Amino acid sequence: MHLTFLGTSAGTPSLQRNVTAIGLTLSHRGDCWLFDCGEATQHQFMRSMLKPGRLQRIFITHLHGDHIFGLPGLLTSRSMGSISEPLTLYGPPGLRAFVETTLSLSGSFVTYPLEVIEIEAGVIFDDGVMKVTAYPLNHVMPCFGFRIEQYDRLGYLNSEKLKADNVPRGPWLQQLKQGKSVTLEDGRTIHGRDYLGPSTPGKKLAIFGDTAPAECGLALAAEVDVMVHEATLESALEEKANMRGHSTTVQTATLARDARARRLIATHFSSRYRFEDMPRLLAECQAIFPATELARDLAVFEI
Repeated sequence: MHLTFLGTSAGTPSLQRNVTAIGLTLSHRGDCWLFDCGEATQHQFMRSMLKPGRLQRIFITHLHGDHIFGLPGLLTSRSMGSISEPLTLYGPPGLRAFVETTLSLSGSFVTYPLEVIEIEAGVIFDDGVMKVTAYPLNHVMPCFGFRIEQYDRLGYLNSEKLKADNVPRGPWLQQLKQGKSVTLEDGRTIHGRDYLGPSTPGKKLAIFGDTAPAECGLALAAEVDVMVHEATLESALEEKANMRGHSTTVQTATLARDARARRLIATHFSSRYRFEDMPRLLAECQAIFPATELARDLAVFEI
């Protein structure tokens, strides 16, 4: 898996950064999910390796414009590109009205199956491979963060041990691969766990929406491989940041440390900061949590 940051600015775009959108690529085929869809996200798609036809799900943290104003354009361009694959949107109450109203008033439509799911806190997606849990954050309007967990992958079948135990080939091998028990034609009952190699732990990510320090922050980010969190303002502007429902560099890094995250990627920087300011912001984070990186537009991070 890898993350592609399509926009890393807060509130408004700048000449150096677009507003928020993050792509999560799930497989070698390029299947992806999108987290938020700020203005001009579809332009950023064209500058990246992401493909709209591989987009399966969009998770919206909240309904501020810098997180959703790119959604109508992306949805309709997908139809104009003759993409027929279904798409599911997840987000706070009001998302369905936003989508339906903008499409209706602009005389637009989509030609593929589109489902809009308005969410509450808790598990919002689970297909047995990936699970997504929504957590309420501390912003000036309803806003969520998403914990994305990949289930552990079972180890490979030990063919040498199967051969040594005279286990013949057959449809039961698929069940053994899943760790299940099977009864063979000779009456023996064998257990998949006895023939599987070590499982591979699944990856865990936390992608926060806009937020001041929140009660659920530790649970959302607990021991994740990657934590993505806003760092809208520098530490000296803490009061201003928190009053507007945002966090500072130091607050973000402190959460990553306390949650025992393995890695922090900070994003959503105020447009007041230019590229030459970023080493200073990075230093504030790394003084507390050394494994910090700063996102930039079109940067790709392997997970």
